[in-house]
Amino acid sequence: MHHDPQSTSETPLAGAAVKRVLGMAKRLHKAATSESLALSLPVLRRVLATQTLHGLSLPALRRNRSMVQRKHILRTLAVEAGYASWEAYRQALSHLAAAELQHYDLIRPTAGYPNLWFSTPAQAAEHAGLHGGRAVRVGDQGVVVVAG
Repeated sequence: MHHDPQSTSETPLAGAAVKRVLGMAKRLHKAATSESLALSLPVLRRVLATQTLHGLSLPALRRNRSMVQRKHILRTLAVEAGYASWEAYRQALSHLAAAELQHYDLIRPTAGYPNLWFSTPAQAAEHAGLHGGRAVRVGDQGVVVVAG
């Protein structure tokens, strides 16, 4: 069977990466629109930090959290993973197995605590290179996830 590297079709394994991110987006969307401050505020902060929604303060977005749509969460995840859009991120995901995903939310459930946060992904990578762990980009910051 001929494999075209330019093909946009996803293998079943690569499709798992997309499904995993879509599932995470669904959970984050539910949290963002939740009545609970503890659930909604962290997600709404991320939406604002990635400039997915413009011209809103956190209190204003909290009051109008129903305006947050799944597409906003998908773009937030894409920007945090270093992509300009969900479409670009989805294209990259189609070439990854779910286990290869670097996004912090995806590996956090299997990671030990505490995790070490850094101002930049480069600082996190440097620390991980010296002391072990896995450096992951989270927006403009970096975190070293220590195996638990």
